[in-house]
Amino acid sequence: MTRHPHVWMGLLLWSIFSQAQAAWTVNMAPGATQISNAVFDLHMTIFWICVVIGIIVFGAMFWSMMMHRRSTGQNAAHFHENTRVEILWTIVPFVILVLMAIPATATLIKMYDSSESDIDIQVTGYQWKWHYKYLGQDVEFFSNLATPAEQIHNQSAKGEHYLLEVDKPLVLPVDAKVRFLVTSADVIHSWWVPAFAVKRDAIPGFVNEAWTRVDKPGLYRGQCAELCGKDHGFMPIVVEVKSKPDYEKWLGERKAEAAQLKELTSKEWTREELVERGDKVYHTTCVACHQAEGQGLPPMFPALKGSKIATGPIKDHLNIVFHGKPGTSMAAFGKQLSEVDIAAVVTYERNAWGNNKGDMVTPKEVLELKQAESQ
Repeated sequence: MTRHPHVWMGLLLWSIFSQAQAAWTVNMAPGATQISNAVFDLHMTIFWICVVIGIIVFGAMFWSMMMHRRSTGQNAAHFHENTRVEILWTIVPFVILVLMAIPATATLIKMYDSSESDIDIQVTGYQWKWHYKYLGQDVEFFSNLATPAEQIHNQSAKGEHYLLEVDKPLVLPVDAKVRFLVTSADVIHSWWVPAFAVKRDAIPGFVNEAWTRVDKPGLYRGQCAELCGKDHGFMPIVVEVKSKPDYEKWLGERKAEAAQLKELTSKEWTREELVERGDKVYHTTCVACHQAEGQGLPPMFPALKGSKIATGPIKDHLNIVFHGKPGTSMAAFGKQLSEVDIAAVVTYERNAWGNNKGDMVTPKEVLELKQAESQ
């Protein structure tokens, strides 16, 4: 027995849709904050208003088509103007729009009221990572993609949170009003966490405000919602909401780490210690563009293995890492990395992949460069 091609196509589509149906959702999620729940409620209110309008309009249309069709001997009415009808189809939509605007305006006012915050956090977008600075707390750090390269290159199975996992999540306390000051250091990004109903563009030279108050502890994930470059898909956001005692403990640990990092600048480092630390910094910060073995992605991202920069004068190498290279995708890391990490990654690049220069940059030298730049 042969089947018509349309039958086979129908069976194929049914198979695809039936398998994918379990992963599909047809509505928004309520979220984890009062604002996100208010947005969900507003969405449902507008949705049901549209449903009622659709039923009335299409019901009237189909009733007219059935009851006044020509086969029943109906004759079309001939009229040109009807003042009452024109008044009705002006007033009724106006009233509907006002009824929709009232809850929408109330929700928007709440969304934009970032006053009287308990915590202020500066969120800065970089290609392709996020920098978080807890204002007044002397705590700041970068949050980088943590998905293993093997998963990205299809060398191992994808994890549950593929491309939505980071090395250092943003940490917030539960039931505290947190104000976000969102900006960018290079191109336009967008900080978006759906569960918070927070989405703000990060624009160089501008600061946009947003806020949230999370009702329950947990992990909440988001990502950059702006096409910010070739690795746009590798710029996730993870927010960990802790109880207030756990948050205070975490904050204390981060402050201690910051103080320890300042002490490391004055430490006498060996080349081997810097290379070991630089290996970690490179594979967190530089590997996306320059690749794991320093081979790069020419011509946009040149190779470091055997390059004139990594094997040339150490001053030039430090300068390009610190200041970047205008007109290219090479970012300036002088403000992104600590003195120790800059010294470590430069030392690593000069002694990895067969470069074997045998020299090193110390954190003190990087600190002197920073101090000279600030004068």
